[in-house]
Amino acid sequence: MKDLRAQEQDLIFALDIGTRSVVGIVGRPFGGRFKALDIEMAEHGSRAMLDGQIDNIHQVGALARTVTDRLEERLGVRLERVCVAAAGRALRTQSGSFAIDISDEKSISAETISRLEAGALSAAEEALQVEDEARRQFFMVGYTVVQYRLDNYPLASLLDHTGKKAEADVVATFLPGEVVESLYAAMRTAGLQVSSLTLEPIAAMNAAIPAELRLLNLALVDIGAGTTDIAVCRDGSVTGYTMATIAGDEITEAIMRTFLVDFQTAEEMKRNLRSGEDARYTDILGLENTAAFAEIHAAIQEPMGRLAEAIAAQVTELNGGAPSALFLAGGGSKLDGLRERVAQSLGMDERRVAIAGNNFAKSAFADEIDLNNPEYATPLGIAVSAALGLLNDSYVITLNGETAKLFRSGVLTVRDILLMNGYTYADMLGRSGKNLGVTLNGRRMVLRGEPAAPAILRVNGEEAAINAVVHAGDSIRFQPARSGKDAAWTLGELLGKEFSGRVLLNNREGDRKAPLHQGDVILTLEGPAGVVPPLPPQAEEPESPLPEPPAPEPQPKPLSPQSEAETVREEPPEPPKPVKPLIRKREVEILLNGKPLVLPPKENGQPYYVMDLLERSGVDFETLEGPVRLAVNGVECGFSQAVKDRDSITIR
Repeated sequence: MKDLRAQEQDLIFALDIGTRSVVGIVGRPFGGRFKALDIEMAEHGSRAMLDGQIDNIHQVGALARTVTDRLEERLGVRLERVCVAAAGRALRTQSGSFAIDISDEKSISAETISRLEAGALSAAEEALQVEDEARRQFFMVGYTVVQYRLDNYPLASLLDHTGKKAEADVVATFLPGEVVESLYAAMRTAGLQVSSLTLEPIAAMNAAIPAELRLLNLALVDIGAGTTDIAVCRDGSVTGYTMATIAGDEITEAIMRTFLVDFQTAEEMKRNLRSGEDARYTDILGLENTAAFAEIHAAIQEPMGRLAEAIAAQVTELNGGAPSALFLAGGGSKLDGLRERVAQSLGMDERRVAIAGNNFAKSAFADEIDLNNPEYATPLGIAVSAALGLLNDSYVITLNGETAKLFRSGVLTVRDILLMNGYTYADMLGRSGKNLGVTLNGRRMVLRGEPAAPAILRVNGEEAAINAVVHAGDSIRFQPARSGKDAAWTLGELLGKEFSGRVLLNNREGDRKAPLHQGDVILTLEGPAGVVPPLPPQAEEPESPLPEPPAPEPQPKPLSPQSEAETVREEPPEPPKPVKPLIRKREVEILLNGKPLVLPPKENGQPYYVMDLLERSGVDFETLEGPVRLAVNGVECGFSQAVKDRDSITIR
């Protein structure tokens, strides 16, 4: 084996993992375009993919390795980093909405918009999990903001506006975790490191429809063997993408049934179908036959009609109607008569439906390879996306020492990276343990749950905010927040070892080993010298304790009959004893979310922290999915920020 040189930084290696084949392409950016140096294709020996999703990881990995080896041999380069794209029948789209109070902000900042969108995305994720009975992990692969609203008025942009309430509606697209994980696993089997991951419809769009044309409302339909990927653009950006599970294999299977041939023979008959040309074939019985063009064409009309109708339905739903123009790509786009059927199903002029390939030259070229082939839309698109920086995720970022999964285009934040790699908002925030409220001898008390241990986040060794933008080569270290334990007490633990008298728990004789529950009422009946158990250190009285009953006024003793007749000599009152002034630890007066709050002094004399106020904020941390803003006097802070008298705290 000849010596291979290392893969240069600018050398792009893209693999298109298709249902029927694996296509590899190598090249580099040149003069604002992608220059393809070599292309290699190999077909699966047996079915290893199901509707665009990897079924046999090792078989796909082995075929990817075969394609890689052939390219390495011809180019003399050891290919180690690969760009890939994902497709799958499980691609899911979900809408979500979120609103935040901005009345205390001078103007809406980019950070506020980011929090608003994150909340809407979290709502979409939550809705998706509710719908998915299996409760699988989903990766968000992209989203589109459908609408912003400010005080119920729709706006195209919120930046620098002022108001009281901001809202955002988004449509997000997700893939199940197993789709992403299987793709990464296959690449590891092939000895390759994934440097870029995107969606196949986005990749194909980047190759087939140049950016300057995306001001128009256009659709791209990439017809593969197992799936048909669809993307729509308008106003300069991709606005949505989806897929249909009916594709080229449906046509092939119809030929198999009609002419009694195996899959490979049927595939060849489909590929070579040309008007006026007969097809010679050998059926499964070993008989040689000849099929006229008209016979084969008639056999595929029914599945081709279903394919055209499926494309029309998905495009119409995604775009809200027929687009201005539509491009067909992929091997299935070459099928005779399909272009006309799609136009008919959409109610479009046939001249507005075209085969992709003519526009490839605007983004890619080659010296010796003919790239004007609609089958190259996806592999070429993957390479073009990475080479020309059309995806900001075409680089390596490490998370806790391993290469992070990167899926979304656009600017990426630490939060995006964590969400793409399986972490949740709960991991970023944590939750204090539930408090336990009981009443002891008429006195309400709150037994505090364990506070959450905040997450630890560093980027390149430095502490970083969750919304910090990440760049190529960044190293992220993340230790998830640890939720605190719920308050858990027994009756004996509350009363203390020193108390030995009788006690009632909810009007029944109390068992010292009995666990306490929310709302329990405890009454001590007797004890040494009438001792009432002291308030435990972990307990706090509520901010508004029950009012103490007024002390009864002393009543004069009734005179005996004998004394009534006697002169009663009043004793001079005793001089009052000096009273020691009561020294109290000072209360802390704050504003919490704009409302005044008086905090009783802590028994241990320690200050209050922001984490101490979470339970008082009104935020439901049990069902928390969106980001929470923490600020003291308008400055964002962490959970461990100390709270001082007269501070204004925001927890939203």
